[in-house]
Amino acid sequence: MKIELRRWTMSDSKELTVLCNAVDRSFLSDRLPYPYTEEDAKSWLNMVAQNDSVTGIYRAIVMDGQPIGSISVEQKEDVYRIDSEIGFMIHGDYCNKGIMTEAVRQMCTIAFRDLPIERITANIFQPNTASMQVLRKNGFAHEGTMMQSILKNGVIYNLCIFGLTKNYNNILK
Repeated sequence: MKIELRRWTMSDSKELTVLCNAVDRSFLSDRLPYPYTEEDAKSWLNMVAQNDSVTGIYRAIVMDGQPIGSISVEQKEDVYRIDSEIGFMIHGDYCNKGIMTEAVRQMCTIAFRDLPIERITANIFQPNTASMQVLRKNGFAHEGTMMQSILKNGVIYNLCIFGLTKNYNNILK
């Protein structure tokens, strides 16, 4: 399966709305509204238009011309500015096909090239073994676990921290 990471555009608002309402939210941040409206999509796409390649990289994961997922790397601020955080989601129909592994590989290459960062961090809810596997396949190391630090839908989870540094990035060389 061939995928493409492409920039989001304002014309993607309908597809983004459908995607955000269709993805499994079990391990996503609560900052993603539900139900996700076209107004939410337009607001987010405006933010992306202002910040893409400045403080973050935001891409649609596209297959056969259709967005099937989203991936971003957002640079942190202040003394943490050489670090960034990766986040991703994919429509359930496309899970377990290697698509996200490839999307993360492509995104890390872009982020290290285009942002002034030395590291990419991923924060994963402990039961989310699929995302952990995607990260490990891309050279991320499990650096630690913050115990009982996430509250999602009334359930407390541990947070696993994964990291990939630019200098220790043998996957991308």
